[in-house]
Amino acid sequence: MRVFLLLFLLFPILELAVLIKVGGAIGVLPTLLLVIATAILGSVLLRVAGVATAWRAREKLARGELPEQEMLEGLLIAVGGGLLLLPGFISDIFGVFCLIPFTRRLLVAKLRQRAAEQAMRQRAFADDLAARSGPARSGAKQSNAARPNVLEGEYERRD
Repeated sequence: MRVFLLLFLLFPILELAVLIKVGGAIGVLPTLLLVIATAILGSVLLRVAGVATAWRAREKLARGELPEQEMLEGLLIAVGGGLLLLPGFISDIFGVFCLIPFTRRLLVAKLRQRAAEQAMRQRAFADDLAARSGPARSGAKQSNAARPNVLEGEYERRD
Protein backbone atom coordinates (compact mmCIF):
# COMPACT_ATOMS: atom_id res chain seq x y z
CA MET A 1 0.00 0.00 0.00
CA ARG A 2 2.87 2.37 0.75
CA VAL A 3 4.37 1.70 -2.67
CA PHE A 4 1.08 2.64 -4.31
CA LEU A 5 0.91 5.86 -2.28
CA LEU A 6 4.50 6.69 -3.20
CA LEU A 7 3.78 6.11 -6.91
CA PHE A 8 0.59 8.14 -6.63
CA LEU A 9 2.52 11.09 -5.22
CA LEU A 10 5.53 10.64 -7.51
CA PHE A 11 3.58 10.27 -10.77
CA PRO A 12 2.50 13.93 -11.18
CA ILE A 13 6.05 15.08 -10.45
CA LEU A 14 7.42 12.74 -13.13
CA GLU A 15 4.75 13.87 -15.61
CA LEU A 16 5.59 17.51 -14.95
CA ALA A 17 9.32 16.88 -15.30
CA VAL A 18 8.81 15.13 -18.66
CA LEU A 19 6.51 17.94 -19.86
CA ILE A 20 9.13 20.54 -18.92
CA LYS A 21 11.89 18.55 -20.60
CA VAL A 22 9.87 18.07 -23.81
CA GLY A 23 8.78 21.72 -23.72
CA GLY A 24 12.42 22.78 -23.44
CA ALA A 25 13.41 20.54 -26.34
CA ILE A 26 10.65 21.29 -28.86
CA GLY A 27 9.06 24.44 -27.47
CA VAL A 28 5.97 25.31 -25.47
CA LEU A 29 3.44 25.56 -28.32
CA PRO A 30 4.34 22.20 -29.93
CA THR A 31 4.25 20.55 -26.50
CA LEU A 32 0.79 21.97 -25.79
CA LEU A 33 -0.43 20.90 -29.23
CA LEU A 34 0.96 17.41 -28.64
CA VAL A 35 -0.83 17.14 -25.30
CA ILE A 36 -4.11 18.34 -26.85
CA ALA A 37 -3.67 15.98 -29.84
CA THR A 38 -3.14 12.96 -27.59
CA ALA A 39 -6.26 13.89 -25.60
CA ILE A 40 -8.32 14.09 -28.81
CA LEU A 41 -6.76 10.85 -30.09
CA GLY A 42 -7.57 9.19 -26.77
CA SER A 43 -11.22 10.20 -26.91
CA VAL A 44 -11.56 9.00 -30.53
CA LEU A 45 -9.79 5.69 -29.84
CA LEU A 46 -11.83 5.22 -26.69
CA ARG A 47 -15.04 5.62 -28.64
CA VAL A 48 -14.02 3.40 -31.59
CA ALA A 49 -12.40 0.61 -29.57
CA GLY A 50 -15.17 0.71 -26.97
CA VAL A 51 -17.89 0.30 -29.57
CA ALA A 52 -16.03 -2.58 -31.26
CA THR A 53 -15.56 -4.35 -27.93
CA ALA A 54 -19.21 -3.80 -27.02
CA TRP A 55 -20.30 -5.40 -30.32
CA ARG A 56 -18.07 -8.42 -29.74
CA ALA A 57 -19.47 -8.81 -26.23
CA ARG A 58 -23.01 -8.55 -27.58
CA GLU A 59 -22.32 -11.24 -30.19
CA LYS A 60 -20.96 -13.57 -27.52
CA LEU A 61 -24.00 -12.98 -25.33
CA ALA A 62 -26.26 -13.74 -28.31
CA ARG A 63 -24.45 -17.08 -28.71
CA GLY A 64 -25.02 -17.80 -25.02
CA GLU A 65 -21.37 -17.40 -24.01
CA LEU A 66 -19.93 -15.24 -21.26
CA PRO A 67 -17.91 -12.30 -22.64
CA GLU A 68 -15.21 -12.28 -19.95
CA GLN A 69 -12.45 -11.46 -22.48
CA GLU A 70 -14.46 -8.57 -23.87
CA MET A 71 -15.28 -7.27 -20.41
CA LEU A 72 -11.62 -7.17 -19.44
CA GLU A 73 -10.72 -5.58 -22.77
CA GLY A 74 -13.43 -2.99 -22.22
CA LEU A 75 -11.98 -2.21 -18.80
CA LEU A 76 -8.50 -1.75 -20.29
CA ILE A 77 -9.94 0.42 -23.07
CA ALA A 78 -11.58 2.66 -20.48
CA VAL A 79 -8.34 2.87 -18.48
CA GLY A 80 -6.31 3.56 -21.64
CA GLY A 81 -8.69 6.26 -22.84
CA GLY A 82 -8.64 7.88 -19.43
CA LEU A 83 -4.85 7.83 -19.39
CA LEU A 84 -4.73 9.45 -22.83
CA LEU A 85 -7.10 12.16 -21.67
CA LEU A 86 -4.75 13.06 -18.80
CA PRO A 87 -2.15 15.67 -19.70
CA GLY A 88 1.31 14.16 -19.82
CA PHE A 89 3.45 11.85 -21.88
CA ILE A 90 4.03 9.02 -19.41
CA SER A 91 0.29 8.46 -18.99
CA ASP A 92 -0.08 8.65 -22.78
CA ILE A 93 2.42 5.83 -23.25
CA PHE A 94 0.55 3.60 -20.80
CA GLY A 95 -2.76 4.62 -22.38
CA VAL A 96 -1.59 3.65 -25.85
CA PHE A 97 -0.44 0.27 -24.50
CA CYS A 98 -3.96 -0.28 -23.17
CA LEU A 99 -5.60 0.71 -26.47
CA ILE A 100 -3.45 -1.18 -29.00
CA PRO A 101 -5.26 -4.52 -29.60
CA PHE A 102 -2.09 -6.65 -29.50
CA THR A 103 -0.79 -5.28 -26.20
CA ARG A 104 -4.32 -5.12 -24.77
CA ARG A 105 -4.78 -8.85 -25.40
CA LEU A 106 -1.41 -9.55 -23.79
CA LEU A 107 -2.43 -7.51 -20.74
CA VAL A 108 -5.80 -9.29 -20.55
CA ALA A 109 -4.09 -12.69 -20.79
CA LYS A 110 -1.72 -11.68 -17.98
CA LEU A 111 -4.65 -10.41 -15.86
CA ARG A 112 -6.58 -13.66 -16.40
CA GLN A 113 -3.51 -15.73 -15.52
CA ARG A 114 -2.95 -13.78 -12.30
CA ALA A 115 -6.64 -14.05 -11.39
CA ALA A 116 -6.55 -17.82 -11.96
CA GLU A 117 -3.42 -18.14 -9.81
CA GLN A 118 -5.02 -16.05 -7.07
CA ALA A 119 -8.19 -18.16 -7.18
CA MET A 120 -6.08 -21.33 -6.98
CA ARG A 121 -4.21 -19.98 -3.93
CA GLN A 122 -7.47 -19.05 -2.22
CA ARG A 123 -8.97 -22.48 -2.95
CA ALA A 124 -5.86 -24.20 -1.60
CA PHE A 125 -5.98 -22.03 1.51
CA ALA A 126 -9.69 -22.76 2.06
CA ASP A 127 -9.14 -26.50 1.54
CA ASP A 128 -6.23 -26.39 3.99
CA LEU A 129 -8.38 -24.64 6.60
CA ALA A 130 -11.19 -27.15 6.09
CA ALA A 131 -8.77 -30.05 6.47
CA ARG A 132 -7.32 -28.58 9.66
CA SER A 133 -10.68 -27.97 11.28
CA GLY A 134 -11.78 -31.53 10.55
CA PRO A 135 -15.34 -32.77 10.28
CA ALA A 136 -17.94 -30.77 12.17
CA ARG A 137 -19.08 -32.24 15.47
CA SER A 138 -22.62 -33.55 15.48
CA GLY A 139 -23.56 -31.46 18.53
CA ALA A 140 -22.15 -28.24 17.07
CA LYS A 141 -24.36 -25.97 15.03
CA GLN A 142 -23.26 -25.85 11.39
CA SER A 143 -23.38 -22.68 9.33
CA ASN A 144 -25.84 -22.37 6.45
CA ALA A 145 -22.99 -22.45 3.92
CA ALA A 146 -21.71 -25.80 5.24
CA ARG A 147 -25.15 -27.42 5.60
CA PRO A 148 -26.75 -28.64 2.35
CA ASN A 149 -30.22 -27.39 1.54
CA VAL A 150 -32.16 -30.69 1.25
CA LEU A 151 -35.91 -31.12 1.30
CA GLU A 152 -37.09 -34.63 2.01
CA GLY A 153 -40.38 -35.90 0.77
CA GLU A 154 -42.25 -38.23 -1.54
CA TYR A 155 -44.00 -37.55 -4.76
CA GLU A 156 -46.41 -39.38 -6.99
CA ARG A 157 -46.72 -38.74 -10.69
CA ARG A 158 -50.28 -38.55 -12.01
CA ASP A 159 -50.87 -38.39 -15.71
